[in-house]
Amino acid sequence: ALLYDVRQQKPALLIKEGIFYNGIDGYSIKIGKKEKDGKTIQDVMIYDHSENRGNTKLILAESGKMAMSDDERYLLLTLYKGSSFEELENKPGKNSRPLMRTEFDEQLVRFDLSSFKMTRTNEQLFKDNYQMLNLRQLSYSSDSIVNRLKVRRLELFNTMLTSTSLDSGKNQSLRKTSFHKNNFLENFAPDRRGLIASNALYAARNIKSITDDNIMDKEIKTKSLAKHQIEWQRKFTLSFACLILFFIGAPLGAIIRKGGLGMPIVVSIIFFVIYHVISISGEKFAREGVIPVWKGMWLSSIILLPVGIFLTYKATTDSALFDIEAYKKLFRKK
Repeated sequence: ALLYDVRQQKPALLIKEGIFYNGIDGYSIKIGKKEKDGKTIQDVMIYDHSENRGNTKLILAESGKMAMSDDERYLLLTLYKGSSFEELENKPGKNSRPLMRTEFDEQLVRFDLSSFKMTRTNEQLFKDNYQMLNLRQLSYSSDSIVNRLKVRRLELFNTMLTSTSLDSGKNQSLRKTSFHKNNFLENFAPDRRGLIASNALYAARNIKSITDDNIMDKEIKTKSLAKHQIEWQRKFTLSFACLILFFIGAPLGAIIRKGGLGMPIVVSIIFFVIYHVISISGEKFAREGVIPVWKGMWLSSIILLPVGIFLTYKATTDSALFDIEAYKKLFRKK
């Protein structure tokens, strides 16, 4: 919103020096220099393509000022000391292309910005996104996904049982058949073997298709469940991480005595980068199902919490943990 407001107040910020700007339909604008106020421009060149006739209209000006209209529908460009050129259409029966040139001291050009009008998306479209839910809603959604996974698993089991059971109507005749030969098909009459093999192949393909669909559906639901559980854990891990980083950063200022403010900040940034890398890696492992969700989300906190406790203890005991001179004296004694 802040960026949008700045662009509305200083539209010249959208246009780069020495490059044609084609963001406004039907126009190509090029400026040589922009002033610091964000409104004043120098060496202006404008090609008007609004009539779809090519480069038939050109406006040149030494300077100008850009501003928005009160209703923010138009971009108003006031040009100073310039010329406009326009190629007129040929008259019937004449093979000529007349050119009209007009000089001006001041000219106002309006650019219609209706195509830039922002349309707000209905927020209701995102209300069920896992990132927009609170703890209670995340718990409810996670339980729903788990229940759907159980139902799908039970449906798959019943489908497999029905397809392979000898109690089904299609397989009643197989129960009455005595199998004496090792080759299954040799236990049936030759005229029935082809039909039996065809039915068996059809059933196998059907079971494979059902299994593949269930596997894909399970993967989608499992990933969705992991995202919900990750977001649930994130509500706590981010707050706890602030405390851990505080117990790391604050003692560093007391322990590191040399280097002024710069050295503690550098060391603190290093610890933050370590925390961020571990946090991102743990979340990725949790999302992919490599490790449990709670372990992946709390991995960085578990690793850095002892570090924070250790640094806090050293700071309270006035330790010279990062004092290079203390280590030099230690080696000199040895």
